[in-house]
Amino acid sequence: MNQWEEFLSPYKQANEELKVKLKGIRKQYELNNEYSPIEFVTGRIKPVGSIIEKAQARNIDYDKLALEMYDICGLRIMCQFVDDIEIVVQLLRQRDDFKIVEERNYIEHTKQSGYRSYHVIIEYPIETIEGKKVVLAEIQIRTLAMNFWSTIEHTLNYKYAGEYPPEIQQRLQNAAQASYLLDQEMNEIKEEIKAAQKYFTNNRTDRR
Repeated sequence: MNQWEEFLSPYKQANEELKVKLKGIRKQYELNNEYSPIEFVTGRIKPVGSIIEKAQARNIDYDKLALEMYDICGLRIMCQFVDDIEIVVQLLRQRDDFKIVEERNYIEHTKQSGYRSYHVIIEYPIETIEGKKVVLAEIQIRTLAMNFWSTIEHTLNYKYAGEYPPEIQQRLQNAAQASYLLDQEMNEIKEEIKAAQKYFTNNRTDRR
């Protein structure tokens, strides 16, 4: 287990640093009294059991994990509206504190399951007592509706290992379509929503 702790240590450092930096983007918008395309940010390190399971499923040698498993360090950026996702992606592309090595657009190219999200895989350098070390990390950008569907599907996947009964599969696809329609409807009235949120925030601040 000590070997795993040593292996995961740089990923944990990267996760904490990236969470601070990505949350800092939202804070800058707030300080400028502007609408933020980032609703909130979460992060996690893949559990050891999941790393082992994925490595076995994809025939990844343990000595190649750092090069071939890109989501050991995972971050998630939540957005209110679909249009916010492209804004966030552009913000990530402009940064010089990490390098984007791959982008996967599962919004325009939705998976057969109904999964939608935008994935950005990066190389992120951290400073250690032994010098600079570069680790891979995955940033997922999605709406709240996309995240709700994905969370439910991920939970069900543990039970059925991806082999869903036909009824469950159909309901997941129906839910994916409903999630898509919800995002489209919210996008149509986003300016009204943003104005209402700003009005609420200003009034709440005035009452303090």
